[in-house]
Amino acid sequence: MNNNYLVRARKIVTVSSLGTLYNGAMMIKDGKIAAVGNWNTLSSRFPTLPVIDYSDYVMTPSLVDCHTHLLEFAPSSLYPVTPSTHLLTGKSILLHALRSGITALGEQICGHPNSDFSITDYRHAVKDIPLDISFATTSISIGFNELAHFTAVTKSKKICQADLSDPSIVKEIARQSDYPGENLFINATPANFTTAEVPRAGEIIYTTEELKGIVKIYHQYGKQIGGHVAGEEAIDMALEADVDVLHHAHGITNDQIKKANLLGVKIVTTPMGGTHLEPNSPENILKLVTNKIDVSIATDAYLPPYQGTDWLSFKDQSLQGPDAFMEIAHPAMKLLQENEFDENEILALLTANPAAILGKGDRFGKLKQGMDANFIVASGVPGLEITDTEDIKVVYFRGNRVVDRLNG
Repeated sequence: MNNNYLVRARKIVTVSSLGTLYNGAMMIKDGKIAAVGNWNTLSSRFPTLPVIDYSDYVMTPSLVDCHTHLLEFAPSSLYPVTPSTHLLTGKSILLHALRSGITALGEQICGHPNSDFSITDYRHAVKDIPLDISFATTSISIGFNELAHFTAVTKSKKICQADLSDPSIVKEIARQSDYPGENLFINATPANFTTAEVPRAGEIIYTTEELKGIVKIYHQYGKQIGGHVAGEEAIDMALEADVDVLHHAHGITNDQIKKANLLGVKIVTTPMGGTHLEPNSPENILKLVTNKIDVSIATDAYLPPYQGTDWLSFKDQSLQGPDAFMEIAHPAMKLLQENEFDENEILALLTANPAAILGKGDRFGKLKQGMDANFIVASGVPGLEITDTEDIKVVYFRGNRVVDRLNG
């Protein structure tokens, strides 16, 4: 493709101060957005540039899923992989995310009993894939009858609970982490196991003093820290310890929401599940947004959908992945729309806000001058008007067309 071109759409939802542009266009130069505006204006300014015409479609920033487990836990959960095929399978899963309109991911590397790969192995595996991937190195506690503890730096080696607070281990995890993912699990997790397999899911793993010590190490490295947390007691501990980003925050109370707002804490919501408690409902997400919390929606994929909710449409507990992103976000996005939030504010929960969690809010997540040309062409606004990945017609990553259902 020519490095410089104009791209036109019936409507552009910029998720920026420009808002929604009808009969809009962008000028793309060397993988960056050089200009955004009205089609007539830009076509007059750049009359010699080739034009890609999507005037029957909507254009938005591509999606950003800032909490996933696609490389480490998903391959062996979905397929009969071996060590020699594990990373190959992970790469195929990443391409599935790309086909779902996602061009940036926040991937958790926790340590896994059957995957003895290092963070370097994962970084090397993805270097040629047209995705922007940030890695959160973490420790994890899985709620089996006998709690199982692992870390990204000790890989497949099981460690004891006391080691989770060992400064030498924590420092190495912090040093290798790209962003505040679920760097520590304040509660034991059900992971993607059935309820019967993880009876101790939800058990609080740390004391408040241990949490404060871990947070202090991250902050000394100049890094923010995120935590897997659910339930009033554990969320209180996370807020008291100055954890920067709460992942899940299932069961958060009204008083805790107000405190999170005062502290500037961000929340990554996971409406599909991920903890021992009922996940973030549309009403919960509306309350968080109304209280000025910086909210992102994420899949936590691959994950079995929580059963018993009235907003998820999944019929069973089969593991769901990136193609479910729009579907799990849709109920909350519709409720925000019913409460008179603008489509740009709403779409930010899947684009600009998670990009900021990754520390890359100045690079993508919005369609504005100077940012990476990461955008999608679709039949409607993702998550709000469409939920089927087949309605995402074209995906661009840094100005290159990487998915095309119109001319494929």
